Amino acid sequence: MPTTTHYCLLGALAGDVIGSVYEYSEQKNPDFPLFSQSSRVTDDSILTLAVADAIINGRSYQEYIHKYAQHFPESDFGGRFRVWMQSKDPQPYNSFGNGAAMRVSPIGWAFTTAEKVLQEAEASAGVTHNHPEGIKGAQAVALAVFRARSGSMKEDIRNEITERFGYDLSFCLDEIRPTYHFDETCQRTVPPAIIAFLESTDFEDAIRKAVSLGGDADTLAAITGSIAEGFYGGVPAEMMMEIRKRVPTELWNVVERFSQMYSFFG
Repeated sequence: MPTTTHYCLLGALAGDVIGSVYEYSEQKNPDFPLFSQSSRVTDDSILTLAVADAIINGRSYQEYIHKYAQHFPESDFGGRFRVWMQSKDPQPYNSFGNGAAMRVSPIGWAFTTAEKVLQEAEASAGVTHNHPEGIKGAQAVALAVFRARSGSMKEDIRNEITERFGYDLSFCLDEIRPTYHFDETCQRTVPPAIIAFLESTDFEDAIRKAVSLGGDADTLAAITGSIAEGFYGGVPAEMMMEIRKRVPTELWNVVERFSQMYSFFG
């Protein structure tokens, strides 16, 4: 264990693990069990930690995302990503899916200016999701994480994300929940995930709101959780222990190393 008990990156991992069993269930009620025997890490966690490990070691995002994907091939990767990960010379494939946004949260922790966060988010997205919407989604999430962990107020985060990226963050979850459905695009994932954070009262509430949309639950909750963790000052201890049980040791070691370098808690 590191000398500090304060971790970062657990917001994304918690959202992924909790949402993993609700991904195709169209769960619309926020009152659901947080954990079950089937709760597990998926591609959201694997690639988040790939980005974190690339930052720790000062290596390229492409190298580490590709390496992690090949090391954890049964992690629910999408079809186009699987083709990319199996290539000996992987090239970006112009995706605007939410894969770049789900893995970007370490960048919001590791870098110290908004300009650098945006630059690195674009670099991390571009190895696969080089479509403008894929890049925009990653940048919006990374910047929201950066602002949340830096002490910005919710309305300031809402306003900046709206102004920079053109996302409509004026709606309420109750307005879209009845008709919201599984959607893998950044355009339909990032705004509601941010709204789930903005409407939340604490970390657990943020995760419950994200999952209760009934869409791509693990990715929605991973994005929401990554922002909420910074804003609320971490993940509840009981939840952290449940996450720890489900994260392989080699991946937990990345959490520990990254947190020792970049955690601002405590």
